[in-house]
Amino acid sequence: MPTVSVKRELLFQALGRSYTDEEFDELCFEFGLELDEITSEKDIISKEKGEEKAKGASDVVLYKIDVPANRYDLLCLEGLVRGLQVFKERINLPRFEKIIPAEGEGQRLIITEQTAQIRPHAVAAVLRNITFTKDRYDSFIDLQEKLHQNICRKRALVAIGTHDLDTITGPFTYTAKAPSEIKFKPLSQSQEYTASQIMDLYRTDSHLRHYLHLIENKPRYPVIYDSNGVVLSMPPIINGDHTKITLNTRNVFIECTGTDITKAKIVLDIIVTMFSEYCEKPFTVEAVEVVYPNGKTHIYPELAYRTEKVKPEYINKKVGISETPSSLAKLLTRMCLKSHVTGNGNHIEIEIPPTRADIIHACDIVEDAAIAYGYNNIQMVIPKTYTIANQLPLNKFTELLRVDLAAAGFTEALTFALCSQEDIADKLRTDISATKAVRIANPKTAEFQVARTTLLPGLLKTIAANRKMPLPLKLFEISDVVVKDPNTDVGARNYRHLCAIYYNKSPGFEIIHGLLDRVMQVLEVPPNEENGYTIKAAEGTAFFPGRCAEVFAKGQSIGKLGVVHPDVITKFELTMPCSVLEINIEPFV
Repeated sequence: MPTVSVKRELLFQALGRSYTDEEFDELCFEFGLELDEITSEKDIISKEKGEEKAKGASDVVLYKIDVPANRYDLLCLEGLVRGLQVFKERINLPRFEKIIPAEGEGQRLIITEQTAQIRPHAVAAVLRNITFTKDRYDSFIDLQEKLHQNICRKRALVAIGTHDLDTITGPFTYTAKAPSEIKFKPLSQSQEYTASQIMDLYRTDSHLRHYLHLIENKPRYPVIYDSNGVVLSMPPIINGDHTKITLNTRNVFIECTGTDITKAKIVLDIIVTMFSEYCEKPFTVEAVEVVYPNGKTHIYPELAYRTEKVKPEYINKKVGISETPSSLAKLLTRMCLKSHVTGNGNHIEIEIPPTRADIIHACDIVEDAAIAYGYNNIQMVIPKTYTIANQLPLNKFTELLRVDLAAAGFTEALTFALCSQEDIADKLRTDISATKAVRIANPKTAEFQVARTTLLPGLLKTIAANRKMPLPLKLFEISDVVVKDPNTDVGARNYRHLCAIYYNKSPGFEIIHGLLDRVMQVLEVPPNEENGYTIKAAEGTAFFPGRCAEVFAKGQSIGKLGVVHPDVITKFELTMPCSVLEINIEPFV
C-alpha cells in the first residue's frame, strides 16, 4: 500500500478543523484508510541517517497514511482532503469541466511514427492560470512521484512531464531520434548534454539510474520538442531545464507518454483533477489536441463520467445489511460516487467520476458501500452453509514427519526461502547455471538474490551462527525448494525437501544413515530395490569423494546423503566435519 505523508497543520487547515491524533486515526479507519505513523522530518532523517544528519531538520508533525493501491485520487493532500470532506458531508463532490479552446488557439501535441517501437502513446492537458504556493508545489511534485511508483510501474508504463507553458511555444512534437541527435540541458544541470552523455551522467544517480534501462538499449530515444526546437523532456528519464516549473508558473503543460494508453489517460486525469482546484476557474482543465501518425486526432484529457446501475438488494446481500435504497445511495455519495434511486426504487444509478478509475465492476461499488456503512457496524451472523476444511495432504504429512525427526534427537530450524547465488553455487562447489535457480529480478540485498534450490546452505549458516553451542549439533528442516520448470504456467515448481545435518568432531555418517533408516521405517518403506528404498554410491560436488550415496525410493532418485566436502565447510566458516541427508519427500505423500 502506498504511504502518503502530509503535514498535520496543513491537513487540519484544509479540513477546516483540528483533530486529536486518536480522532484522526478513527476518521481514517472509517474512510477505509490507516494512520500508519505520526512522525516528523527530523525523526525520519534521524532513523535513516543518524542524529547528526537530522540537525536542522523540521520538527513539523507528519501523518503517514496508508492508502489502498488502487485509490490514485488519495495519493496527495488535495485528493485526501476532498475525499474526507465529501465523506463527512461538508462539501459536495466538484464537477470537473474540460475547456476546449477556440480553433487555432489551443495547444497541439503531434506524435510521429518513430515513437511506435519505443513509447507509442502520449496524452496532454493544460492547467491554465494556476496559483502555486510552496506547499502546493511540493504536493504537485510528490503526486507525480507517487504515481510513477504506483500505476506507472516505475515509469515503465507511463512517464509524466510537467512544463511551464509560458517558456515554450506549441505545437509540440513527440518523436524519437538517435541518442547522438538529441542535445539539451537536463533539469537542474548547468550545461547541455547529448542523450548518450545524459545516460552516463545519471548512471550513478540514486533516483534516475533505476529508469535508464527502459530506453538505453533502444536505437532511438523518445523526445518532445516545441515549435522552436526547445526540448521539453526525454521521457521517461528527465525533463529539460528550460521548461521547469516554479512557484511563479501560471500555466502548466502536462504530458504523459508511455506504453499503455489506458494508464496514461488515468494518470493525466488524476493530476488535473487534483490540482485544477488551484486554477483561476476552479476544477476546469484546458484540453490539448493530440495528433496521431495516421492523421487522426483526439482531445485530452477525457475527464469521462459514466453511470452504473446496481440493485439495492445486491448491495445489501453482498454486504450483509438491510438498508433502504435511498440510504445506500447516500452512503455511496459519501464515497465520491454521486448516486440516486431510479424507477420504483429497484435500482441505484451511480455516477463514476474521472477520479475513480478503481471502479471497474459492481463489486467495487459494493465495497465502497460497505466502507461507508462501517465494517464494525455489520452484524455478525453464522454462515448459512457449512464447509469443512481439510489440511493439504503434503502439509499434514510434513507435520507428522517433523514430530518423528524431533523424537530422533534433531532440532528443527526454519531458514529463509531466498538466498544468495553464492550460497547455492560457489559455496557448494557448483555452477549457478546447473542449479536451475529462479532469480529475483530486483533483489534488495545480496543475501536474497535467488530462491533456494537446496536446504543445505540454510542449515550450514544456522550452524555457523551457533558454533558456540555444545557439540554435537543435530538440525533438520522440512521446507520447499524452488527450481525452474518450463512445463508449468509460472515457469517454476516447488518441491518439499527434508534436510538433516550432523555436526561434530567426527563426521557421523552412521548417524545420518540411521536417520534415513528411521524415516523410511516410519513411512513403512522396506529396504529393498523392488518396492522399497536403497542407497547406491554416487558423487556430488558438495560431498567428500567416496563418501556420498544416492537415495532411491519408489523407483526414483529422491536425494543424497554423505559427508560434506571440506571446501564447503570452510566456505561456510565452519571448522568441523559434518554429514548431511537431503531428500524429496513428495513421492511418499
